[in-house]
Amino acid sequence: MAGHSHWAGIKHKKGKADKQRSKIFSKLSKEITVAAKLGDKDPAMNPRLRSAIQAARSANMPKDNIERAIDKSSINAELNFENLRYEGFGPDKVAVIVETLTDNKNRTASNIRTIFQKAGGNLGTQGSASHNFNQLGIIKIDKKEISDEQIFELAIEAGADECKTNDDFHEIQCPFNEIYTVKKELEKEISNFISTEIEWIPLNNVEISKEKNESLINFFDSLEEDDDVQNFYSNAKFV
Repeated sequence: MAGHSHWAGIKHKKGKADKQRSKIFSKLSKEITVAAKLGDKDPAMNPRLRSAIQAARSANMPKDNIERAIDKSSINAELNFENLRYEGFGPDKVAVIVETLTDNKNRTASNIRTIFQKAGGNLGTQGSASHNFNQLGIIKIDKKEISDEQIFELAIEAGADECKTNDDFHEIQCPFNEIYTVKKELEKEISNFISTEIEWIPLNNVEISKEKNESLINFFDSLEEDDDVQNFYSNAKFV
């Protein structure tokens, strides 16, 4: 869930698959509940819900869990979640953006501040770290779904700015406010998506040497383990 923090490749080496899976399911469930609460319960009529369900399926989340998350939006009518963003600097002055989904902003603010302080970092004001990033719409598609040539043509026709092919997936980039418009065009040819998210892409990376890896890894661990944190992004590059 860590976006372009260069953290995704490292966290899997730490051998916490079951714990990670449980956390990912919890965060995906919360996003499904909120998307269903804010819009139509029918995924065909609600692009945010549709994208959340697709992400859940890509993570092999059971169908029952998905349905329970949608039902929860009606059962807990009084429960209101807020999307809140925190910005600051972690160890080695690494710029960090933390996106949360919370029903108690005082608790969340206190927890995030503590995580930063324990790591020797500090929370800043809105804009203190985000000027180091571009906010983009990022759509990821498994390479098995479509060939390199086909996805490139389709991305251009859909109005995307860029299409990159990695080892396992295609990544389509577009303006963040056009992500669901581009996605709707892609859905005419593609039915399965890994993820559809608005991400913060660093303009420049801060290289972190192996000697300094541990403190940053522990900091990212603490962010990921917080129940209110949905995503976080940094300009750290592990070398």
